[in-house]
Amino acid sequence: MEFKDQVILITGGAAGIGKATAKAFAELGGTVVIWDLNDIAGKELIDELKADHVSCMFQKVDVTQFEQVGNAVQEIIDTYGRIDVLINNAGITLDKTLKKMDPETWQNVIDVNLTGVFNCTRQIVNHMLEAGQGVILNASSVVGLYGNFGQTNYVATKAGVIGMTKTWARELGSKGIRVNAVAPGFIATEMVQKMPENVIEHMVGKTPLGRMGKPQDIANAYTFLASAKASFITGTVISVDGGIIS
Repeated sequence: MEFKDQVILITGGAAGIGKATAKAFAELGGTVVIWDLNDIAGKELIDELKADHVSCMFQKVDVTQFEQVGNAVQEIIDTYGRIDVLINNAGITLDKTLKKMDPETWQNVIDVNLTGVFNCTRQIVNHMLEAGQGVILNASSVVGLYGNFGQTNYVATKAGVIGMTKTWARELGSKGIRVNAVAPGFIATEMVQKMPENVIEHMVGKTPLGRMGKPQDIANAYTFLASAKASFITGTVISVDGGIIS
């Protein structure tokens, strides 16, 4: 199978896109490690995967805590001896217009969505360098490309992730490590489906394919970019957005 004997770490992996991604890599033979703060959902997913005889592990990890991340990484190395793919999927939104945004709201999103990506990648990259190979995939967003009303903090993080992706691709490519980003459009996660119906209709109306994306659509992009089929792709941002009109 495509990812047999490979270890895939997915941050924010207990629900939504992260959960779909964990299942997708598991179906392709990968050993899946899930990080999330929701230990109940995380353990439920692990039980589901183990019932299908998938090699997997759950760790409750706060990606904003550099040392905690490092300790969790070491536990993975001690258990499996390697980390082949890192998917920086963990993220939050705390939306306000610029006029109403306070420093705490700004910083909370920066800490998770931007610093968290740095923390995880920094703690893992030396293990990939020692192995001479690895894949790092970062979750950006179409709003990181186009901007979005009321999301100064979120947009800043997703644009920043694109910048880090391109920089790391330059730094690490000669060492056998590929780095790419995926920019989802409007995806029908549980969180989004709880939005008012008129908001959802507006989202769909801006999408030429006439529907919201599914978490599996993003998972498919991740599995492709992590695979040997994408061996000459690095430093890029792939939009999975149904052709969204900015």
